[in-house]
Amino acid sequence: MRDTSLLQLALGLTPPWAVSRADFDAAARRLDVEIDFVPGSRFPCPGCGTADRPVHDTERTTWRHLNFFQHQAYLTARVPRIRCDNCGVRTAGVPWARADSGFTLLFEAMVMTMVGAMPVAAVARMVGEHDTRLWRIIHHYVEQGRANTDASEVTRVAIDETAARRGHDYLTLFVDIERARVLFATEGKDAATVAAFADDLTAHGGDPAAVTEVCIDMSPAFIKGVGENLPNAAITFDKFHAVQIVNDAVDQVRRDEQKSQPDLKKTRYVWLKNESNLSGGQRQTRDSLASRNLKTARAWSIRLAFQDFYRITSGNAAEAFLRQWYFWATHSRLPPMIDAARTIKHHWDGILRWFDSRIANGLIEGINSLVQAAKAKARGYRSTRNLKAIVYLLAGKLDLKLPA
Repeated sequence: MRDTSLLQLALGLTPPWAVSRADFDAAARRLDVEIDFVPGSRFPCPGCGTADRPVHDTERTTWRHLNFFQHQAYLTARVPRIRCDNCGVRTAGVPWARADSGFTLLFEAMVMTMVGAMPVAAVARMVGEHDTRLWRIIHHYVEQGRANTDASEVTRVAIDETAARRGHDYLTLFVDIERARVLFATEGKDAATVAAFADDLTAHGGDPAAVTEVCIDMSPAFIKGVGENLPNAAITFDKFHAVQIVNDAVDQVRRDEQKSQPDLKKTRYVWLKNESNLSGGQRQTRDSLASRNLKTARAWSIRLAFQDFYRITSGNAAEAFLRQWYFWATHSRLPPMIDAARTIKHHWDGILRWFDSRIANGLIEGINSLVQAAKAKARGYRSTRNLKAIVYLLAGKLDLKLPA
């Protein structure tokens, strides 16, 4: 290809850079574009920024670019190394690629757009690159985006863990409730995760003492971590977790009773689903069993009453209702329901706090679902670092500053 003006325009090159030649190999399905600079050009120092530094020597470098139709395209240039009185000999920057990358900025922007919608391995197959090289791109832009995160106005936070991989590996996610974004993700689910979050919050312009509301489950580790690291945060215990404790107790009653009442076998969801989610057959089964003098039916009635607790609009009325519910549950002669009621009593203030804060971990559960769906499509990630990068990419609302 002798006429390089079109490629010059397409690449957006300006002096001192220009396309010097292009070679197209149809058999190899490859386009190679040679770029050079005008002899005698001077460049700014990438270290100190001093302008008009003389060229010391050059290094020949190649970058993968966006495909030319269905053909892979590569840019190759003599990259000048400049001589700076302050920094010594340094490699000058080029406008089409960042330092130490084997890809052009536009290729990286395409990759980052694609990995937000599909597994990295699938993107690697589509672009014909090893996924390890793509992960380097992802980590660069995610880390850059996180470095620019502003957490100065964070006051309300939701905390929850998500499974990192099969077994007992977890990530704890810290979500900015107001902006619905993941602020921080870290390994583990102990009190140390909250300490790490407080440090990260400070590093991004936030103040742990400015956090006034936190929504967590009833994990003693999270309670301890919040108390030690977010000193002014009032704790709201996640209402879905509280309801789950009561639901688990109902199911334990059913499993104990089914040993003497075989009709209760395979009826777990009959007692745990909300009324609107029951099928006609499930509702008929439930009504038939509920008419009998079963322990499970009594536990189910206690469960329904606890759900009604969260429909009350007044905090004072809610506390009076909860006291009545607690008396009923602890006098039910159903050990699992008694244990559940005592757990509720032990976390009394944080449960009632919901009527002031009105915050729950529904937001973070939605983010968990998004992360787990991405993990399932990718059939897992080789490292926790990769998983955290995907969490930030999908739910961190990062400004990646990708080239247009």
